[in-house]
Amino acid sequence: MKFYAIKTDIVKAGDDLVQIILGSLKAQGLQLEDRDVLVLTSKIVSYAQGRLVKLSKVNPSEKAKRFARKFSLKPEFAELILREADRIYGGVDKAILTLKDSVLAPNAGVDNKNAPEDSAILWPVNLRGWIKTFREKIGRETGKRVGVLVVDSGLVPLRIGTIGLALAVAGFKPIVDRRKDIDLYGKPIVITRHAVADDLASAAHVLMGEAAEQVPAVLIRDAPVEFDDVAYSGKDMMMSFRECLFMGALSRTPPLKRH
Repeated sequence: MKFYAIKTDIVKAGDDLVQIILGSLKAQGLQLEDRDVLVLTSKIVSYAQGRLVKLSKVNPSEKAKRFARKFSLKPEFAELILREADRIYGGVDKAILTLKDSVLAPNAGVDNKNAPEDSAILWPVNLRGWIKTFREKIGRETGKRVGVLVVDSGLVPLRIGTIGLALAVAGFKPIVDRRKDIDLYGKPIVITRHAVADDLASAAHVLMGEAAEQVPAVLIRDAPVEFDDVAYSGKDMMMSFRECLFMGALSRTPPLKRH
């Protein structure tokens, strides 16, 4: 595979991301080819959708104030988390574990990193519809059949640091089911499903970075994915709590103690 970092100007509300990405590709001497995959950060989608919130205009509830004290957050920031989260499970200093749009995420995707002073950026809305429309516009503008991936930073339990996490996919299958395939020794594979979209998200995340890199998009060429014409959201990449090793195990049994 080949990965190309795409630098852009700062995206503002109402900007046309198709024209921004195509213009940035052209400025860097790149152009789309059939079966390329475009990876976009969720933040530029959020900015284009106008999902920037001024904290000074947020009126925190009493519940938000309690959460703010417990987890060392600004009350206004905690209020946004409460509004955005579908479920809340608890947290640690500066972070609350939530379920948002079928994704386990810190702070329900609410973030003030790479947002202006006194502001927070929220996750995009209607990502399945948005990514479908974006891919169709790219196809009309270029005549190319490409895949599109929207990503954000994610976490793996007990591992230090962030990875890339796929929030929405269009144009290729995000999961490859390897169950009933055969391993090197001829044994059937029983439970393994390969999260291809998350793998690509993490690879792109290396180039995107976490600070002031100003690389909100990555072009991937020759990705080993199965192309289709479907748009997928987080719900399509989520397993049930019962199946999930982490959520299933932790919800059923107390931690085992070593003697």
